[in-house]
Parts: sequence; structure tokens; C-alpha cells
Amino acid sequence: MADLLTLLILTLSFTLATAVRPFVLVISNNDLIKDPSSSSSSLPSDSDSDSDWDDFAAPPPSSYDPWLSVLDPSSAEGGFNSSDNFVSSLSDLISAFSDGDPAAASVAAGRISAAANGGEAAAQSVLGFLYGSGVLRKPDRAKHFLFHHFAAEDGDLHSKMALAYSYFRQEMHEKAVVLYGELAEAAVTGFVISKEPPVVETVRLHSGTEENRKALRKSRGEDDEDFQITEYQAVRGNGVAMYNLGFLYYYGLRGLRRDHSKARHWFLKSVEKGDTRALELLGEIYARGAGVERNYTKAFEWLSLAAREGYYSAYNGLGYLYVKGYGVEQKNLTKAKEYFEIAAKNKEPGGHYNLGALYLKGLGVNRDISAACNYFMAAANNGQPKALFQLAKLFQKGVGLKKNLHMATLLYKTVAERGPWSSLARYALESYLKGEIGKALLLYSRMAELGYEVAQSNAAWILDRYGEQSMCMGESGGFCTDTERHARAHALWWQASEQGNEHAALLIGDAYYFGRGIDRDYERAAEAYEHARSQSNAQAMFNLGYMHEHGHGLPSDLHLAKRYYDQALEVDPTAKLPVMLALLSLYVRKNYASSFMVKLIDTLPETYPKIQDWVEGVLLEEGNATILTLLACLATVLYLRERQRRQGIALAQQQQAEEPAALVVPN
Repeated sequence: MADLLTLLILTLSFTLATAVRPFVLVISNNDLIKDPSSSSSSLPSDSDSDSDWDDFAAPPPSSYDPWLSVLDPSSAEGGFNSSDNFVSSLSDLISAFSDGDPAAASVAAGRISAAANGGEAAAQSVLGFLYGSGVLRKPDRAKHFLFHHFAAEDGDLHSKMALAYSYFRQEMHEKAVVLYGELAEAAVTGFVISKEPPVVETVRLHSGTEENRKALRKSRGEDDEDFQITEYQAVRGNGVAMYNLGFLYYYGLRGLRRDHSKARHWFLKSVEKGDTRALELLGEIYARGAGVERNYTKAFEWLSLAAREGYYSAYNGLGYLYVKGYGVEQKNLTKAKEYFEIAAKNKEPGGHYNLGALYLKGLGVNRDISAACNYFMAAANNGQPKALFQLAKLFQKGVGLKKNLHMATLLYKTVAERGPWSSLARYALESYLKGEIGKALLLYSRMAELGYEVAQSNAAWILDRYGEQSMCMGESGGFCTDTERHARAHALWWQASEQGNEHAALLIGDAYYFGRGIDRDYERAAEAYEHARSQSNAQAMFNLGYMHEHGHGLPSDLHLAKRYYDQALEVDPTAKLPVMLALLSLYVRKNYASSFMVKLIDTLPETYPKIQDWVEGVLLEEGNATILTLLACLATVLYLRERQRRQGIALAQQQQAEEPAALVVPN
């Protein structure tokens, strides 16, 4: 494994419908420290091993997060430090955005400002967000940073995320890595031992410029038709449907709220019907105390049943119990290692991760940093988040891997974005589906500040798609002006493009090229298209070719234009027709430069929008469309009747010509 070349695929937003290409980090043997003993002083000791073996620990309560406490009061538990007055003010602010009431929003923001000036960390975090986004406040980067800094110093995790992302964008990795490291560590405490999907499914509201209806339809929770069919089948005794229903409730997928009690109910029912897939998850439920009193003995029993049925990821849970000595007679590191090896041998990422942890700490084995790194890389390559966290620590400290703060920051960021604060995405989506566009925009904007690419593109798309109906509130305390709304959408699209969203970069280029909401600037349009081209976007390649052909913001160069057109076709074969037309245009321009055809081609970009506006504004207007449809039908009928009449005449003439001439008999 010394020559292992490992690709760590880090998708910064976890979604099924995404236009974003994943970031690929390549870790080769050149990143490995050939003499790990030289960095052994930085290795973790056995005494701190417990912090890395909390697989069954209960996830941290969401009550420390005022946003989640307001959005879901039932989740609020002990440990919340913010005052009732601030929580009430935040609730009023969210309600005002939902109702589209700028006056009420301004009053709530004023109360939050007073709480922030009084030292309330959570209020300072919200005020920093308002200043940074230009919501009900004039944008002020200094105050944005200052309030987030104070809140982060007082332990506010939202502000830590905002500052970490700000440092990340500025490539200040020394500061970003520290904050993202703290956040990632807080996030991993909520991860479980086996096949944990994203904490929250982050749904992209749009596919290109259109609403992503397919993904949204599947995110309506109990109102979804597919869910209702599954529930009906489960009630009627279908074991497979019972398991599927429990799975949806356990992980809170497809718009459902997590409900461990319901999950346990349906898992037990499915096991009674002979479906063994729920055995491991039942063991996990009892080990975590999820919706039931924690019972390690029962957890061991369920996991043992799952292992005997061939569910190899259950061996990770059994190994964990032996590492900790829970539900078994005593700790047994040898047996734990055997179980982890069984899981790893059967390609379970958790098995690789757990073996890496054993070798990193020297638990039951001789400490071997190279072996630990290889195990962590194998697990990370299969998306194991705790392995990403461990690799980030090794890169940060230069233990086993050459110190690389940039790599450490990227890995920490990927893990941190799976923390409990990502639950804001669920409430933003729920609001959007309910038609509460202003509330959805507010929540997505908050997540955008924390560095979530999908939230950035969703917020930008809402601003562009809904315009005045987006309930965007500007710096003056009223609704956004068109200029404010375009500027805010532009900034969000740009942030999303920095994180790999090629469609966002393309939209920025279009905005500069056509002057949509901003002054027309061909050079900046070319920069944005080049950014999208670097992410293999065929449309951007085509646009760059067009700009070279016409000398818009780029030197007029027909050879470069052809190269870009050819690249667009290589990347996207469906672009064959427009590329053929573009190449034909190049041919005409090269060989008949002074002909009227070149002038005709050059007028098309100005003529087409006018024709398009006429079609949309006149032909597609509801009343006109109806009349035109009737006229088209009438014209079709008349044409067919005339065609039939002419065919009848032609047939008669043909028959007459084919008849033999009558013989004339002389008298």
C-alpha cells in the first residue's frame, strides 16, 4: 500500500440533484512522511483515545442553536444560554420575513441589535449576518467581522463557521484550519458507526435556470405520494415497506423529521416479517439511546444477529463495544481488531477507519502511522467522514503526512458542513415548499454565509427567479431595490462558483455580457466564462468561442474561436447543432468577410431578443394565444380541404388521360 494513489472525492454539498462537479484531492505517496517516528511527539496518546471512540455517543442537543430552537421548539433542551428576549426577537424576525413585513422585521432587528450590544453572543452572530448580507442594515464588512469575532470568542458555532469560511475564501489557512477543526470535531460527535447518510439532505431548488421539480416532489415528507404509498403498504403488512418507512424516519430523509420512536417501531415490525436489514440499525438505536433508553446489552444482541446474517458493517459496532467494554464482559482489543478486520475485508469503510484508529493510537497493536494513514485513506475514499476528520488532523499536525494546511482546511470544512447546524437546510426547504419564500430566502442566506454552496445557489436563484416576490429586504429597512437584489444575487452566485458551481459562473458571465442588473462588461464576462470553462462547462466554452469570433472582450481570433467551439462539442455531444452553425459562421466570416452574410450574422444577437420578446409578449399572451390557435386550426382545415380538392382534380385528369380514345367508324 506504500505506492497507493488515493483520490479523496469531497463533494461540498450533499445532494442528489446537483450541477456542481466534486472537488478531487489527490493524496499520493509523496504526501507521506517516510520516517513517521520523527513526528511521534505529536501523536495522540492512549489517554485521549476516548474522544475518537464516541461512535454511539448521543448527538449534541440542538438547543444551543437559537435558530433551530425557534424553528423547532420541540427540539429545545437544556443548555441554551441565550435570553428569552433574544429568542423572541429572532422568532419575530423570521416571522416578519415569512409574512413579508419589513416594518416588523426592522423592529425585531433593532431588539436583536440591543441584545448584541449587551453582550449576547447569539445576537451578535445574527447582527453580524445582517451587516454582512446588507439585510436591514447598510453592508459593513468591518462590523460583520467584529460581531462575528465577539460571538465566536464566546463560543457561538454559527459565527465560527462564518469566520472560518471568510478566512477560507481569503486563503488564510492558518486561521481557517483552527476554526474548521473545532467545528469538525463538534460535528463528528453526532456521527454513528455505520452507513450514515448526510445529516440533512440538501436539495437544490433549481436545475439550471428551471425549478428542480423532481427533487422537490420527493422532499414533501408525509405529503409525498410515494411516502403515502409506502406507508399504506407498511400498514397492510409489507415487510419491505416497513423497513423503508423506518429508514426514512431514522435518518429524516425526503423531507421527514427524524423520529427514532417511529423508526424503531417499524424496524421491529419489519424484523417480525423476516426482513433482517433492520437488525443492525436496531442495535445502533439501543447503543445510542435513540428514542429508547440506552441498553448496551440489547445493542450487542441485535448487532450479533446482524453480523450472523452477513451484515458486515455490524462488526464495526461489535468491535466498538469490545473497545469500550460496553455490553460485554470486559474490554478486549484483540477481539475488537478481529471484528474490524472482518468489516474491512468485506469493503466496509468503517472497518478501515477503525483499524486506522487502532494503529494510530497503538491500541492492541504496535503503533504504525503509515498503516493508519493508509487505512484512513481507504475509508475516506469511500466517503467515511470520520476518516476525513482524522486525515485533516494528520495534515494539520504533520503526523504521518506532510503538513498541508490547505488540504487540512478542505477536509475539515467537508466534515464541519455535516454538523447539526446544517439542519437549517431542512427548514429552508420546508418554507419554500409552503410558499414562504421570504423565510426560505432568509434561512438559505444564513447558510450561505456559513459557506454552504447549495444554500448560496438556492438563495441566488430565489432572488433571480422571484424578483420582487422574493421578499428580499434591503439596507433601507424596506424591500430591496432591483439594484440591491441583483447585486446580492450576483455576490451569491460568485461565492457558489468559487466552490465549483459551474452554472453559477456561467450566470455571472451572462450578467456581465448582457448587462443584467449591472453594467455591461465584456472583459469580466470573459473572466467568468473562463472560470466556468475550467470546470468543463460546454456552454462557457461556446461563449468564449463566440467572444473570440466577434472580438467582444477578447482579441478577435477565428482560430481560437474554432478551438473553443470544438472543445464545447467534445465536452457535450448534444451541442452538435449550435457548434455546426457556429463553425459555418466562422467559414463565412473567413472566406466572405465583406459580404452581406457577415452583416446578417452580426445582427442576429440584436434581432433575436426582439423576436423573442414579441413572441413572449404578443403571441404567448393568453388571449392572443387562444385566438391564434383557433386561426391556426382554421387555416389547417382550409389547407387540407384545398389540398383534397386539388388531389381530386388531378386524379380525374389522370384517369381521363389513361382512357383509350374512341374509334370513329366511317359510314
